Amino acid sequence: MTVILDPTDEHSPVERQIAKRSGELKGVIGLLDISKPRGNIFLDELESLINKEVPNVLMRRFLKPTFAKPCPDPLRREIGESCDYLIEALAD
Repeated sequence: MTVILDPTDEHSPVERQIAKRSGELKGVIGLLDISKPRGNIFLDELESLINKEVPNVLMRRFLKPTFAKPCPDPLRREIGESCDYLIEALAD
């Protein structure tokens, strides 16, 4: 059984289901650096690994202005309009 954990504070946790998977990775993967130290190093390595394993996907990099605040709406829209997937880097 797969358990999905949500790191946000929830007084009454919401039950979540895993989204259906197509079995293949294609399209555009966004990599979001949230401006924490060494997040860019993590994303550089991750991008290299993904490119080796799944060479037919395109990668786009994004940078949040600060990790202390939510992602600005214009950046969220840009990511949503241009990416099929998003990986967010949390590093220190």
